[in-house]
This record gives sequence, C-alpha cells and structure tokens, in this order.
Amino acid sequence: METVSYGSLGAYVEALQLALYRAGFLTQQSEIDGSFGINTQNAVLRFQRVYGLVPDGIVGVKTWNQLIPFLTGYTTHTIASGDTFYKIAKRYGSTAAAIAIANPDVNPYNLVIGRSLVVPFLIPVVSALVPLNSMLCAFYIDGLSKRYPFLRTSMIGQSVLGRPLWRLRLGQGPVKIAYNAAHHANEWITALVVLRYMENLAKSFAYGDLIAERSAQEILTRSTIDFIPLVNPDGVDLVTGLIAPGSKPYQTAQILANNYPAIPFPAGWKANIAGTDLNLNYPASWELARDIKYAQGFTQPGPRDFVGPYPLSEPESRAMVNITNQNGYQLTLSYHTQGEVIFWKYDDLNPPRSLEIGKRLAAVSGYALEETPPESANAGYKDWFILNFNKPGYTVEAGLGVNPLPLSQFERIYRANEPLMTEAAWLGTEK
Repeated sequence: METVSYGSLGAYVEALQLALYRAGFLTQQSEIDGSFGINTQNAVLRFQRVYGLVPDGIVGVKTWNQLIPFLTGYTTHTIASGDTFYKIAKRYGSTAAAIAIANPDVNPYNLVIGRSLVVPFLIPVVSALVPLNSMLCAFYIDGLSKRYPFLRTSMIGQSVLGRPLWRLRLGQGPVKIAYNAAHHANEWITALVVLRYMENLAKSFAYGDLIAERSAQEILTRSTIDFIPLVNPDGVDLVTGLIAPGSKPYQTAQILANNYPAIPFPAGWKANIAGTDLNLNYPASWELARDIKYAQGFTQPGPRDFVGPYPLSEPESRAMVNITNQNGYQLTLSYHTQGEVIFWKYDDLNPPRSLEIGKRLAAVSGYALEETPPESANAGYKDWFILNFNKPGYTVEAGLGVNPLPLSQFERIYRANEPLMTEAAWLGTEK
C-alpha cells in the first residue's frame, strides 16, 4: 500500500476514505472524493489515537494494517477464556450466525483458547462508493472468501502487468455457468455489479434465503457458477487511477493514446494496457473484425478497437479461452456498458434454447433483446463461445450514458441485473 498524507490524491486516498467511512471516522459519503484534505486528515488522526498509533496524520504501513479490515469486511479474534460466539459478536458488532458461517469447522460449544476466528463486520464487502481497481478487487475477494468459506477462489492467469485474473466459484451442481465482466477498461462498473451479485448470492445461500425470488440453495445445488469479475485489471487500473500519472505504464499508455487524439485519455480507454481491445481478440471471424476496424482507422494499438496483431495475442483473452475450454460452460454472460440491451446471437448460429432464455432475461431485467450490430458482431468472447460450443452466450450492455458510467448509476444497474443473473443460472440448468 502506498503511503498517503495531506495533499495526496487518487485511488489510494479513495481506499483510505472508504475504510475511514466504514470505520465511522468519516460520516458523509461526500467526503469520499479521492482528495486528502483537512477532513480526511482529522479522521486519520482520530483513527490513529483510537487504535494506539502515533497520531501523525500519515497513513503508512502500521495505519494501513489497522484500516485494511474495513476494506475486507472482517477481522480476526483470538479465543480467550470465557469467550462465546455471542460475546465475540457483541464486541465487534457482528452476529453469532455470521461468525458460525465464517468458521464452519469451529464448535461454538467447545471453543479452543488461543484459536483464531474470522469475525465478519455487518457491512457489505463490495462497495459501490468508490471506483473499482485491482487492489480493491483483491480486498473484496479476500473478504468474501473469509466470510463465506464455501466460495472457492483461484487465478486463471495474469494480465500484461502481472495482475491476477481471478476466478471465484460458487455451487456444487453439475451444470457449469460463467459470468465475466470488465473486458473493457472504462466499463469497470460491471465488475462491481458482478461482485455484488456474487456476494448477495453467497449470503442468500448461507442463510437459506431467496435471491430474486429464487432459492439460492437450489440454484447452487443445480449449478456451479464461475465469476471472472475483472478480465482487464491493467486497463481498469489505468482508468480508475491506481496506475498513476507519471508512472511508466501510464506514460506508455499515453503514448499509444496519442495516436488517437480524439479519444479522451484515460477516460476513453477500453483496451488492455498494451492497447489491444480484448473483446476483439477472440478467434471468431477475427479477420473480418480486423478489416472493419482498420477501415474505421483503428490500425495500431491504442485506447480502443484495435484487434491485436493476431487472435488471442493477449494473456487476458488466452486465459478466458483456457478456462472456458477446461470447464465446458453451458451458458455465459459477458458484462459490458452501456445501452440496456442483451445481445444473444453470433452470425447465423442459434444455439438450442438461446432465444427462449434470452427472452426471459429481457423480461426480468427490462432490457431489450437484440442481435449484435454488424460492425460489432465479430471477435468477441460471446461470439467465440457460441461458435465453439453452440451453447447460449449473451453480452449484457448495462446502464445508459457515456462510458465510464458514474457510480450514481450502480443501484439502478444492479436492480435490473440481479434478476437477470439469477434467471440465467436457473434457466441454464433446465433441459
């Protein structure tokens, strides 16, 4: 974690402010603005005093170590004599049920002194108060996997800059389904939507609740769902500021962006950090996509629409192909923004039940079901999936407006897509 202090700006300050807000040391959401001003400094000083740190207003290693639990959403507690789940929960503002779910191998009636427990806080892990980046994504994944230990996490590969490409798995059912997000850098809000859904599905499963009027336990008994929330972590970090101005990756990307001066930088960046549009890098009429994009002027690496030097030239698209080949998914959703539309078809292929399921997804979300426009109908992940597996694959264009969509749209987008993702999992397991 980067040391920050008065006058600092950017993604690390946003993470700091989010942690302080969750810990109760900032009281207004409006104070989460990425600028380390006097209010943030005073909150840091109060936090440091409460947690027995030197009150210098500088957020270094020791202060970050105390703040990180408020980003992951849990802390740890060493069992002492006389402890019970109820007493521990009361101390940390948790519940005995949440502690039991997070520690399934611990007998609450026979607590072993000296043993460490995971204690979840009563806050959602995934936050829509700050833009997502790979650092926050890792914190959220850590928090979710600790809170819900039945959630399995793994890496399917690495990005150009070596950032992990995470796969999170829920369920034990025979039918495998996959949801991915953030192929495009300035569509990072989709990763938050998918992560929030995964959190709510895991919570509903753990507590025996419904999600979008379906039984979470039945869904995850019938299916196994893989979530790949951040396909393009480098690009997302460029757009949301974790890759800071002045850094070498930022400068390299800026040189590529200079080839396309009409595209705002970095807000208009869709590509991976090498300047290849990942959703134009799959072997599904890639040559046709290349010809179309070249005719539009996208002939070299840049912020968007460059198809790459050859299909699967990028580590991120190769990782997606590999994980899909290994699992043989029965249905996939790929999340993009914007337009409130679901694209369901590739070329003249019409996989069994694809239209039927697509109509249902449109009905529960309020999104339109359409065929992909010809200029965008090739070399995407959905196209490759349909071409190679003849199974239902969908691109969901969430939200409305100009990318990157603001966080103020998150709740509206999520409300439309919780039933969509639930229905996709439910229908994907039916014959």
